[in-house]
Amino acid sequence: MRSLWQGTIAFGLVALPADLFAATEDHGPGLHLVHSRDGGRLRHRRVCELDGQEVGPEETAHGWEAPDGRTVVLQDEDLEALPLPTKRVIDVLGFVNEADVDPLLYARPYWVGARGPGAQKPYALLVEALARSGRLAVCKVALRSRERLAVLRPKNGILVLHTLRWPEEVRDPGDLSSPAPTTDRELALAELLMDEMAGVDISDLHDDYAQALNVLVDTLTAGGRALPPHEPQQPVDLMAALEASVRDARRARNGGYA
Repeated sequence: MRSLWQGTIAFGLVALPADLFAATEDHGPGLHLVHSRDGGRLRHRRVCELDGQEVGPEETAHGWEAPDGRTVVLQDEDLEALPLPTKRVIDVLGFVNEADVDPLLYARPYWVGARGPGAQKPYALLVEALARSGRLAVCKVALRSRERLAVLRPKNGILVLHTLRWPEEVRDPGDLSSPAPTTDRELALAELLMDEMAGVDISDLHDDYAQALNVLVDTLTAGGRALPPHEPQQPVDLMAALEASVRDARRARNGGYA
């Protein structure tokens, strides 16, 4: 893996030289936009709205619109010169329980590696201390010209840095809750259904959409036609649907026997 960031994790007076590596990668179906009439690839181009000219990467910069409507142009060197103390430091601010971090805040994960022989001991110490305490280290770090909130957590003896959204970036959902009442019998059946469906192994799950897309592409390439989508039947009675779901889940768990 190629290091995306090099710096130091600072907690208390301890300094831990570290590298960040991308922890995830997208495995999408690889679709791209084309002209529906002839299949020609559609390309996105950077065009200046003032002079209509296409602009190359070497001519692009960042812009910020001032309250009076003027655009302030910021070059890469301007952003690099920002006096951010977290530019090359993952600054540990404190420690919290995992339940104290709303999952809505989680953004992007990175593997953290110790850089150099002198970093091995403090790295192992931080991993073990976090694992034994069950806590997360809340940090600030500057990545891609932005200061971000983040947490450090252990996973199988390795540190993971998980960037977070700032709390003000989470949108207010308004009142999306349902006013519909529930009965004790409905709740009991729902809990029974959850018990029957317990124990999902996420590592065994795969992208069914990508597999279906491959079949569709093969079918169309061979001159076949796409099949109409299967429309699931909408349940009419909630109690009947719950009872049938419990029976189906129990049958699936017992290898086909109810």
